[in-house]
Amino acid sequence: MRILVGSTNPVKIAAVRDAFEPCFPGAEVEGIETPSGVPAQPVGEDTFTGAENRAGALLTLNVERKLGAEFCVGLEGGIAQYHARWFAFGAICIADATGRLGFGVSPLFELPPGVVDDLLRGSELGHVMDRLAGEHNTKQRGGAVGILTGGRITRRELYAQGVTMALIPFLNEEMYFDA
Repeated sequence: MRILVGSTNPVKIAAVRDAFEPCFPGAEVEGIETPSGVPAQPVGEDTFTGAENRAGALLTLNVERKLGAEFCVGLEGGIAQYHARWFAFGAICIADATGRLGFGVSPLFELPPGVVDDLLRGSELGHVMDRLAGEHNTKQRGGAVGILTGGRITRRELYAQGVTMALIPFLNEEMYFDA
């Protein structure tokens, strides 16, 4: 089985592999950079739109290039406000080869107010966290959640949970899709 991921970020590719492997042992996962069509730091609904756009772009490539993928996965990191606080999360859209969609969300984690101020001014979470941590390209390693939890939870683990949630409709097709 072949799965395409709408990113070349190794963390996102590994998260998809981690989620698919228990359900589809031996699945081949490949990353292809695709556009999200949303701002670099999506807010709220735009996060889901970005994930769906990435999965849709992969579906098109899958057909045009005859790539033979059974699933196309779009992942998008975003922020949203709930209960007067700002949270970061990952939205995931999985499309099968026929175009059926499943959506999932990673766990949310609260962001510090100073970080949110930068994000709402147009900065991307990964860049803000790089600056705060004095590191480079943290979004391709532990991510913001890794920094904020002291490495107890990584971006890969967080996203893998969201990918598993997006797989639910495909693991229970009779409940989600018309025959």
